[in-house]
Amino acid sequence: MPVDSISLAVFRSLFEAAAEEMGVTLQRAAFSPNIRERLDFSCALFDGDARMIAQAAHIPVHLGSMPASVEAAISAFPDLALGDVIVLNDPYSGGTHLPDVTMVSPVFVDDMVQFYVASRAHHADIGGMSPGSLPLSTELYQEGLIIPPIKLVEAGWRNEAVMRLLTANSRAPQERLGDFEAQLAAQRIGERRLLAIIAAHGLRAANEHAAALLDTSRRMTEAVIASIPNGVYSFADALESDGQREFLIPIRVTITVSRSRLIVDFTGSAPQVAGNLNAVTAIVRSATWYCVRLLAKDDVPVNHGCFEPVLVITPPHSLLNPDFPAAVAVGNTETGQRVVDAVLGALAQALPNRIPAASQGSMNNITVGGTYNGKPFVYYETIAGGHGGGAAGDGLSGRHSHMTNTRNTPIEALEYALPLRVTAYRLREGSGGAGAARGGEGVVREYEFLCPATVTINSERRRLTPYGLAGGGPGHCGVNTLIHGDDVRTLGGKWTGSVEAGDRLRIETPGGGGWGQLP
Repeated sequence: MPVDSISLAVFRSLFEAAAEEMGVTLQRAAFSPNIRERLDFSCALFDGDARMIAQAAHIPVHLGSMPASVEAAISAFPDLALGDVIVLNDPYSGGTHLPDVTMVSPVFVDDMVQFYVASRAHHADIGGMSPGSLPLSTELYQEGLIIPPIKLVEAGWRNEAVMRLLTANSRAPQERLGDFEAQLAAQRIGERRLLAIIAAHGLRAANEHAAALLDTSRRMTEAVIASIPNGVYSFADALESDGQREFLIPIRVTITVSRSRLIVDFTGSAPQVAGNLNAVTAIVRSATWYCVRLLAKDDVPVNHGCFEPVLVITPPHSLLNPDFPAAVAVGNTETGQRVVDAVLGALAQALPNRIPAASQGSMNNITVGGTYNGKPFVYYETIAGGHGGGAAGDGLSGRHSHMTNTRNTPIEALEYALPLRVTAYRLREGSGGAGAARGGEGVVREYEFLCPATVTINSERRRLTPYGLAGGGPGHCGVNTLIHGDDVRTLGGKWTGSVEAGDRLRIETPGGGGWGQLP
């Protein structure tokens, strides 16, 4: 089959549909609200050289980190057999943080590995020092079970001992078992759909079109970069606390644009910190590639070709390239968001009418765990906020932004599954920044606990406002409040502690920055 624009569009749709069907399978079969309702997962296809050829429209932070997991799996097991499934979550071997568990399977044609399929899902608890596995940690060992690349399924036979080990280290083992089995089902669907594509069109055509898709994405990304004026652009932003103490943790970036190549250098960013904000390099690459893809006016296929024109430099021993076993629990969620703010801030100097003001800049991570009626429960969610305003108009309100692409958990689903009651859920009026284009509003989400529980909050933009651009005002900072009877206590951006039945936790998320001066 010759490769032309029509056949390329057909194969792109075939590959992306296979990844999407993997995701639908994972969602429908999952047990936890975090996967089933919030869609906190990603699925992707890879060619025989472990280059990503298609990713479903799931989580942006997985864009550059899933390929690293596939490479780690292949490196650990170069002689994979038909029916093998590798499982891993080690952030220092291609992962992001420990709750994100990746599965990798080879796809054999004529006794040779021709493709790989992979899924990554955020499991609500994988062990560690606090429920939800996003503790205020100081080393990776405190964050949960570290899974190096190991075979969960070997030649079609599931290793029940490994599965028992994985589930035994969770506070909700039955929920983990259900979510792991859902991922395995997604792996099988991905393999079947790839084999069906090959059966219908032939292996040679599938490989040729996969390679052509990579080349197309590379050329489209190069065209995007070429539209940026050549030059050097710098920006600095900061995080507020590593969970151990409050202090400013700078992230500095210098972007060099030279024709169709982009060098994004984070030299000058903070050294590695004691707490849980360190982000492995795969996260920084994902956030940077995401920003470049935002600039594309056309729909660039998400694959390995997008990455090739962009060089990301992260200094060793730093916040953005830490040494094992540095804590990394929310480097994925909070530091990744700030990397986006810094990169977009630099790009705004080159493209002042293309880049919006800062969005809320936090995922507002909440984890809750305990025992209710003799049964353990654990829950994790992120909470939406305001988008930055821009030349195209006001920022969106009450929406997840940038490195998270999850849904908000419906109140009905949360209250059905957990001993929680949502007593308030509304837009936070007036939280968006002023400007010709206003920043979007954050949200107010308040929980009442129906039993004693342990709660951990990991949030940012509680002291530093989301910046405005082109004369627009900043968005408002977020606020975390614990209400115990008549005692109303303002919490920091990062907090862990015990609550009693009847206590209420109110999270007010940041608004987006405004863009442009008011007339």
